[in-house]
Amino acid sequence: MTASTDLRPVSANDRVNEVLARDEALVEIFVRHSEHFTKLRNRTMRKVMGRLVTVEDAARIAAVPVDALVHDLNAALGITTPTPPAALSSDTPTPPSPHAAQTRPPHAPVVEVDVREDLRQGREPIARIMSAVAALGDGDVLRLRAIFHPAPLLAVLAKRGFANESEQHGPDDWSVWFWRDSVPATAPPPRTGDSSTMSSRTGEARVGTSSLPDDRTVWIDVRGLQPPEPLVRTLAALETLPAGHQLVHVNERVPQLLLPMLAERGFACELDDSRADRVLVRIWRPA
Repeated sequence: MTASTDLRPVSANDRVNEVLARDEALVEIFVRHSEHFTKLRNRTMRKVMGRLVTVEDAARIAAVPVDALVHDLNAALGITTPTPPAALSSDTPTPPSPHAAQTRPPHAPVVEVDVREDLRQGREPIARIMSAVAALGDGDVLRLRAIFHPAPLLAVLAKRGFANESEQHGPDDWSVWFWRDSVPATAPPPRTGDSSTMSSRTGEARVGTSSLPDDRTVWIDVRGLQPPEPLVRTLAALETLPAGHQLVHVNERVPQLLLPMLAERGFACELDDSRADRVLVRIWRPA
C-alpha cells in the first residue's frame, strides 16, 4: 500500500468508489474486515455497488464496526486518525439501521423485482426499481432481490413512507420487501431563486429546447443529498409530472447517471452548467 497524495482522512460518509479511487489496493482492507467485501474485487460489480454505498452503509451491510473500518482505511493510506475505542473492536457488530426491519402485511400481492444479474453485470438498476415502486398499489408489496443489502435504498424509501423487511439467503442473495406504511416525509421546498431563464450548452445532454412558463415548471433541488437519493427523487418526480409541464433538476454537478435514463424514458433535456454553484437540467416530454 502506498501513501495517498490526498491527505484528507477517509470518513464514514465517503462513497466506497471514492475511497477505492484513492488506492485500489484498499479493497483488501475491506476484505480483511469481512469476506462479504470480496465482491469488491470484481470491478464490474463494484462499479454499481461502490457508487451507491458509503463506507458507513458498507459497514452496516457486513455487520462490522464502522469506526474500525474507517481507522484501518486511513492507516493504509498513511493517514493517522484516533484509534477506535475497544468497544468498537472488530468483534463488535455495527448498530442496526435506523430503518429497522418490520413485519410485512400477510397475504398481500407481491411484485417481484430481481436485479441480481443487473448488479453482477455492472448495470444500474435504480430506474427499474423506482418504476416498480411507482407502480405499486396501496396494498401491494415489492420484493427486491439483490446481491447485497441495499441500505441506501431503505433510507430513501423510508422517507417516502415505505416500511421494509430484509432476509439474507446466502452470501450474495438478499430479499427486501417494501410496502407503504405511512405518509412520506415532506420534501424541502424548491429554491425559487433558481427560476431564472436557463442558458443552453451544446452537448450530448442537450436533446432539444423548451421555454415553458414558470406556472408549468416543477423544480426539484437535490443539492446536498447523498446518492442515490438525487436520482430516486428525480425519477419519482417525473413519474407524476403533469402533461405539458417540465421538471428542472438542480444539482451540484452534471448528473451523469440520470441523463441516459431520460433518453430511455422518452424525455428530452437541456443542460446548463454555466454557473459555479449549480447545474440545471430542464426535462420535458416532447410532443
